[in-house]
Amino acid sequence: MPITKSSRDLVDEAMEEIRTYTVAEVLPRLNDAKTQLVDIRDIRELAHDGTVVGAFHAPRGMLEFWVDPASPYYKPIFGDESKEYILFCGAGWRSALTAKTLQEMGMTNVAHIDGGYTEWVKQGAPTETLEAQKARRAAKA
Repeated sequence: MPITKSSRDLVDEAMEEIRTYTVAEVLPRLNDAKTQLVDIRDIRELAHDGTVVGAFHAPRGMLEFWVDPASPYYKPIFGDESKEYILFCGAGWRSALTAKTLQEMGMTNVAHIDGGYTEWVKQGAPTETLEAQKARRAAKA
């Protein structure tokens, strides 16, 4: 069966329907209690490349279940309707598709970062290792 729509087509369609921020637009919001950055990359990507300081890791394959209060996998971090959840992946393609999916689920408080983590690093924005992130979270607990 031939593919009638490419992955790029899907990303382009999603980009027309979702809110997209540049790294420069997200940086001033890093310490904003009403903003939650969400890293949807695979854990191996985080272990190899690090992540955005303060980001919550929610793997792409579980996110729909983690945001759904009726799911046994629900994570309360996604229950705050006053927050904006800004997703990112490696290049901005997975996060665009994910933001669109979450909008289809009814979330209106979701966006993504154009260019993803690659652009974040290129712009010199703050990052941390996975180990540093785990230690920081453990210290808060």
